[in-house]
Amino acid sequence: MTCPDKPGQLINWFICSLCVPRVRKLWSSRRPRTRRNLLLGTACAIYLGFLVSQVGRASLQHGHAAEKGPHRSRDTAEASFPEIPLDGTLAPPESQGNGSTLQPNVVYITLRSKRSKPANIRGTVKPKRRKKHAVASAAPGQEALVGPSLQPQEAARAADAVAPGYAQGANLAKMGERPWRLVRGPGVRAGGPDFLQPSSRESNIRIYSESAPSWLSKDDIRRMRLLADSTVAGLRPVSSKSGARLLVLEGGAPGAVLRCGPSPCGLLKQPLDMSEVFAFHLDRILGLNRTLPSVSRKAEFIQDGRPCPIILWDASLSPASNDTHSSVKLTWGTYQQLLKQKCWQNGRVPKPESSCTEIHHHEWSKMALFDFLLQIYNRLDTNCCGFRPRKEDACVQNGLRPKCDNQGSAALSHIIQRKHDPRHLVFIDNKGFFDRSEDNLNFKLLEGIKEFPASAVSVLKSQHLRQKLLQSLFLDKVYWESQGGRQGIEKLIDVIEHRAKILITYINAHGAKVLPMNE
Repeated sequence: MTCPDKPGQLINWFICSLCVPRVRKLWSSRRPRTRRNLLLGTACAIYLGFLVSQVGRASLQHGHAAEKGPHRSRDTAEASFPEIPLDGTLAPPESQGNGSTLQPNVVYITLRSKRSKPANIRGTVKPKRRKKHAVASAAPGQEALVGPSLQPQEAARAADAVAPGYAQGANLAKMGERPWRLVRGPGVRAGGPDFLQPSSRESNIRIYSESAPSWLSKDDIRRMRLLADSTVAGLRPVSSKSGARLLVLEGGAPGAVLRCGPSPCGLLKQPLDMSEVFAFHLDRILGLNRTLPSVSRKAEFIQDGRPCPIILWDASLSPASNDTHSSVKLTWGTYQQLLKQKCWQNGRVPKPESSCTEIHHHEWSKMALFDFLLQIYNRLDTNCCGFRPRKEDACVQNGLRPKCDNQGSAALSHIIQRKHDPRHLVFIDNKGFFDRSEDNLNFKLLEGIKEFPASAVSVLKSQHLRQKLLQSLFLDKVYWESQGGRQGIEKLIDVIEHRAKILITYINAHGAKVLPMNE
């Protein structure tokens, strides 16, 4: 006999120990059966009957529970944890020494590892699409084109495309870099006036929400898709130290000559220049709007097939010289004088005897801020005098480092305007450097700058720079994947956020003004 361990069982045990002897003595003794004894015996008999019925019911329920125990345990667990998968997560029953099994009292649930997903990135959740796209079959004697192209009416609206400063008709074999070889394959037209439209597939510029981020205009999205998805109709070399190639894209008027102007074009650069894409998105987020649209694209027609940046070719940019790639020739000394004169600020027309150019004073502030965040030195510090360069930097390769003794005569490079808008600059050749350490930042880029754009500074001070960069860079599928997904992009944003804090500290320490520059 086992000792009861619950309070209810103890009470029942105590009453039974009192009632059973009294009932036996009542019916077996020779004493007269008085009314008191009859009532007491009847009460004890009723209570014993109640106990017997309780024991029978408990044993019946225990038998049903033994048969349905595992299923009810699983159902209960599923009801308690509706979002947790229970595939194969129930632990087996423990085996006892006599061969019998003991049903577990605990349901063991194996939780999946938490998957990191973009924090509050608007419009990056891909919806379910059940629509099936028809695949066009290749006609006999023609090459099938895999890359998608824009619709004719949309491509016809595309602007001429990108950065001047690159003369045409040069041979890249003299540039000292491994020449690129055109490989016939998907995405390149075989030649001739007729071509096969590529099969319909998803664009490399992915927008899963109702609208694109607010800092990207409709023209930006249209041109990004033009660069990322259009079929390449031709490939032309350009004179550039970076070994860039000019891509002629399908989308011009039917029967037009395959050249930039009638057909949209894009400047295809080396894979090492991938930071141009990051620079474009950063420029739009800061509200500067001075860079040309840029995307990443896997060049199937290049022999290595690695993703490369492609930048819109803009025919409206002013002609540039071959030596400085600038539409305005300036030296570092002349540039510092322009900053002091504050040309065209507040609508004031410069005096004829001044050395002002047609460029507005605020443009230099925007350029300095942009170049500092990305540590771009090929515009304002071509000789690399403001930091310790590496052996692979252009200034070291070209032997310009020793010329820092006479910085006043150093020429500025890549200072470009548009023909119809000479007041504003266009930032080209925006290769940034994310591996520059804090003690080697180029503060010479900020020299002479006394005002900074309020819109850009407000974004840098806010807590939304990271979120906006994630939202914007996510649109470019090829770039996102080429940088290792979100984990790689986060590392680049860490660098920019750290430099933004240093820039804000610099502005406060030097008493620089933060002004609206929206003219």
